[in-house]
Amino acid sequence: MADAIDDELDLGSVVPPQRRTSKLGIVGAGAVGSTMAYAALMRGAARTVALLDVNKQKVEAEVLDLSHGIQFMSMAEVVGSDDVSVLADCDIVVFTAGAKQRPGQSRLDLAEATISLVRNVLPGIVEVAPNATYVMVTNPVDVVTYAALQISGLPPQQLFGSGTVLDSSRLRYLIARHTGVAVQNVHAYVAGEHGDSELPLWSSASIGSVPLLEWDGIGENGPLTREVRDAMAREVVESAYRIIEGKGATNYAIALAGSRIIEAVLKDEKRILPVSSLLTDYLGISDVCLSVPTIVGSRGVAERLAVPMSSDELTGLRRSAEAVRSVARRFGF
Repeated sequence: MADAIDDELDLGSVVPPQRRTSKLGIVGAGAVGSTMAYAALMRGAARTVALLDVNKQKVEAEVLDLSHGIQFMSMAEVVGSDDVSVLADCDIVVFTAGAKQRPGQSRLDLAEATISLVRNVLPGIVEVAPNATYVMVTNPVDVVTYAALQISGLPPQQLFGSGTVLDSSRLRYLIARHTGVAVQNVHAYVAGEHGDSELPLWSSASIGSVPLLEWDGIGENGPLTREVRDAMAREVVESAYRIIEGKGATNYAIALAGSRIIEAVLKDEKRILPVSSLLTDYLGISDVCLSVPTIVGSRGVAERLAVPMSSDELTGLRRSAEAVRSVARRFGF
């Protein structure tokens, strides 16, 4: 009887399906790229991590160093090369390569050199990984993301920037430190440009389930007054400059923020993150890449959430959009 069933189902000819594995590509093996590879490996975000860098000796050294620690992480493979083919068939590609920001230099000052690099490198990557989701991390991320869309021809949902994911983390850290609550219980977004014109969305922020603007001063540091909030907003903008002046680059926090975006895509989490994407009639704002709370999943960016904003916040967001748009136009985009 069993033989008859086996014959009927032809079990011997059934080929087990291949296990789907994830491949993360990182362009640039500098401070940000190598740290992002490390963070992604530590979090078990991808089965294969592939590094691309023009400096062959550097990228091979980073791969070897990371590979020696695989025993202490989730099982993964690390590869790297100066040949773009190393990124073939990636599920997600994170672009970290770009001009290095010098002390006192604004992110927008970096635009020309970084856009030139994107123009030279990105088309070849898209050719070997046409179905990947692309995340631009290099600064100035909003302008570079807009330029990358024009250069690559990819659909707007498939390519986006890391935006203000890190800035929002910085803001939540400052709020948590002031109020004495866990940062995980602080919910607040920074929107707009990842740079000097960005703005915290105070009117939609909350601590636990308490609206932030109604926080009654629990904790030893007192209430979140207008002056306190303004100081926090300045600290969010200026902290990157302080870090760059002190150690030459920001790498740990942006790598963790990037790994969070990577997981949202590879695991199709549909997580709400303030990434920078091409806006079309978002609260009247169009034709610019800007950060707003957005649903992120396996297809890249989906809906942008029309979060409540005060009139001042909406004015600030539109001002930020114009600042980014004017720089993009300066470079022919």
